[in-house]
Amino acid sequence: MHPELVLSPEQKEAWLKTRTGAIVGRKTADRFHWKIGDKVPIQSTIWSTAAGNRTWEFDIVGIYDGEKKGTDTTPLFFRYDYFDEVRQPGAKGLVGWYTIRVKDPAQAVEVAKLVDQEFENSSAETKTEPEGAFVQAWASQIGNIVLIVAAILGAVFFTILLVTGNTMAQAVRERTGELGVLKAIGFTNGQIVGLVLAESCLLTVLGGTLGLGLAWLVISRGDPTSGLLPMFFFPTRDLLIGLGLSAALGLVTGIFPALQAMRLRVADALRRM
Repeated sequence: MHPELVLSPEQKEAWLKTRTGAIVGRKTADRFHWKIGDKVPIQSTIWSTAAGNRTWEFDIVGIYDGEKKGTDTTPLFFRYDYFDEVRQPGAKGLVGWYTIRVKDPAQAVEVAKLVDQEFENSSAETKTEPEGAFVQAWASQIGNIVLIVAAILGAVFFTILLVTGNTMAQAVRERTGELGVLKAIGFTNGQIVGLVLAESCLLTVLGGTLGLGLAWLVISRGDPTSGLLPMFFFPTRDLLIGLGLSAALGLVTGIFPALQAMRLRVADALRRM
């Protein structure tokens, strides 16, 4: 059901033969220094055994890896038959959710409706949804992460826009005489605009590169969210997007000072020297 989780055939066979067996992701195994053959106790805040004990013991029989870098390798999986056999009698037979593999993704919505219709108006109604929506619903319990991140980034970009724009406007004002000399010796309006925009882009790209580099160094040392987002990593694509946004920010903040420099008259510029 989860082809992105890579487990050796020997460890999978051991899991199928061991009722108390469990497989754990590489990240969690490294975090707690677990290895195959360890017996680990896990305390549950919800489920207890028939004897009233909330501590469950599992035998680690396999450690799986992720097929890709972004694969979540923090969960621990154990067998449902063992869990259902040992837990309290009143909870036996209950299932939290099922994972369904759809042969044709285009029919996912239709399959979801058919499943919900099967249990409609019963004591165990279902809510069938894609895996992405399911994960997003869990994340939304923490808060509207998308809105929070968007608000923070919006404030940051607006501040950078003001600071960089003010810096470039001041730079043009302070070098009015120099710009007048450049125009006097034959620099065209297009070349003047290009020089100002190049300086603006250089400032923003240098700042963006420094910020992205520091972020990459922090993330490469481990999950900076302390387990809140176990799949947290910095893809190369996002690094390139960050550099592109830095360059675009330089163009936006430099365009008005560049136009101001272009409209500058040589006589007025030389008079201010």
